[in-house]
Amino acid sequence: MSFDLPGFDLAAFVASTLAEDMGGPWDSGGRDVTSESVIPADAHFTGVMDSRDAVTVAGLPIAAAFFRTLDPDVRIEILVKEGEKVAAGTHLMRLSGKARALLTAERSALNSVQHLTGIATMTRAYVDKIAGTGATLLDTRKTIPGLRLLEKYATRMGGATNHRMGLYDAAMIKDNHVAVAGSVEEAVRSAIAAGVQRIIVEVDRVDQIEPALAAGATHLLLDNMDPPTLRGAVTLVGGRVPTEASGGVRLDTIRAIAETGVTYISVGRLTQSAPAADIGLDFS
Repeated sequence: MSFDLPGFDLAAFVASTLAEDMGGPWDSGGRDVTSESVIPADAHFTGVMDSRDAVTVAGLPIAAAFFRTLDPDVRIEILVKEGEKVAAGTHLMRLSGKARALLTAERSALNSVQHLTGIATMTRAYVDKIAGTGATLLDTRKTIPGLRLLEKYATRMGGATNHRMGLYDAAMIKDNHVAVAGSVEEAVRSAIAAGVQRIIVEVDRVDQIEPALAAGATHLLLDNMDPPTLRGAVTLVGGRVPTEASGGVRLDTIRAIAETGVTYISVGRLTQSAPAADIGLDFS
């Protein structure tokens, strides 16, 4: 299974992660003193990676890249698809190769797949909760520095849609921008004058909606509004631009939010707070 994520350098990610774990580049000074001292150089390892919980899988090709980097001859069989929901006890990957290399790569490989699968699993729970409402789940920029592309990949595997990837692909005018610019209208007008095509404006009161739309907002972020207020805001917007509910969204509240008719719901906790999945690698 190949892994091609535009903008993401898998080889560099693997190399830097292994160097962090081994005290230097794996091919020039980095060491795993445990494997070197305990495992014979010619020992062979055959193992199975499996999930101890029901999960939505993400990151197996990345885990495979760690093993292949340290043992180019390793035999790997990935047993499930990315984004697939699996039951507890499901075998995810079989591998066979040089014991020292595979045991050295084990923690880096597992850290990656546990983290990304955890994000995908939480995301799928939110997506399932709003099924049939017409609302689309979005992620946010609340990601671990350096891991945004991977974490947003994981939310896609869980069924979400990516919000803006960074500060470069859309303007998002929030309260601090408005405070410095002087008004919502002035902030939006400045963005338009600069040639920005996507202009998202955060509003936390219904009376801010018309000024934002009149100024040229192309998307409204309805911040920290309860469902009755959201419903009124969506009615007022009347489909003129997409609407997005944001702020304090939880699994137990997202259905009521989705039923207000908003276009999108953004949830920061998908990448900010998802627990790692319980996935292990066992000798067989």
